[in-house]
Amino acid sequence: MKMSKQLLLANRAWSAELTDEDADFFSRQTRPQFLWIGCSDSRISPEQKTQSLPGLMFIHNNIANLVHHDDLNLLSVLQYAVDVLEVPNIVLCGHHGCGGIHGVLNGGVSGPVDTWLENAREVARVHADELEAVPEGTSRVDRLVEMNVRDQLIHLARTDTVQAAFASGRELTLHGWVYDIRDGLLKPLMEIDRETRLDEVGRPDTVLV
Repeated sequence: MKMSKQLLLANRAWSAELTDEDADFFSRQTRPQFLWIGCSDSRISPEQKTQSLPGLMFIHNNIANLVHHDDLNLLSVLQYAVDVLEVPNIVLCGHHGCGGIHGVLNGGVSGPVDTWLENAREVARVHADELEAVPEGTSRVDRLVEMNVRDQLIHLARTDTVQAAFASGRELTLHGWVYDIRDGLLKPLMEIDRETRLDEVGRPDTVLV
């Protein structure tokens, strides 16, 4: 059987299971509590990792979970999540052994992906002093994963959408997490809210050990 047909059959089974338990499951509208910004290379879904019910999360993924100031896709998702859905939480999540971050440190990428990763290369340049003190290999990749989450979370906090929400007094919290594929655990790095002084945010302790 083709894999696409297997997906459709699994979808029918999933739908039937939920409606057998609750006939009105799909007719209720759930207001998301989270915008999740993750990496396309992290292949276990946020709902599965957190055992969340459908509708709890509004999800956006891209290579290496980057926040580009001119990425209209991400900025549109962010605006809709904050201004329309009024999510109180945004999670930006990197992951152990990220392929995009590995490409930043070790090369081997070309074309659109190479251009896209320039944002992450800037993270590596800014934190070069610390990265050079970490042994080459997985440990250095993982430390850059963490530094990337830090810097992208600050980029996120400086967007017009988030700054406007903070200025209005909204209870909005930005969470920087990493997912460790070795043990399946989400590990928090840092948080930013409207009281945070962005110019004073330090480097987080490593959690991918």
